[in-house]
Amino acid sequence: GAGAAAVNAANSGSPAGNGGVGLASSITGASVYRAGGGGGGSDATSGGVSGNGQGVGGNGGGGDGIKNVGMGASNPGTANTGGGGGGRNGGAASGAGLGGSGVVIARVPTLDWTGTQSGATVTTSGDYTILTFNTSGSFVV
Repeated sequence: GAGAAAVNAANSGSPAGNGGVGLASSITGASVYRAGGGGGGSDATSGGVSGNGQGVGGNGGGGDGIKNVGMGASNPGTANTGGGGGGRNGGAASGAGLGGSGVVIARVPTLDWTGTQSGATVTTSGDYTILTFNTSGSFVV
């Protein structure tokens, strides 16, 4: 994760490391964590998420790690957080989870805001207009 180092455990049979905690930001007016690290995959049979040996995704959208036997698809990072995808045991037939898509957030003093934008979700917080882009877009100040 962007805000803290992960706990590393890479040897066979050990529970995998958890993803690092992301960074908290209050740009929208509320504190939200983003960019959490993905949890590690493991072939361990105990510890980790649900006692199956895999690591937990970090706060901020990190995907949980999985093991290869009967666990299905890898866990992606949460959309619009930039969280890392969960890891998978090296013996798995497919790879680790994809990272979550990112987000662009602009905070503009409302007195300077022209109201011209495309592709954003527009909110206000105090004296600021907040533009949140989860896809391509633009705005004019």
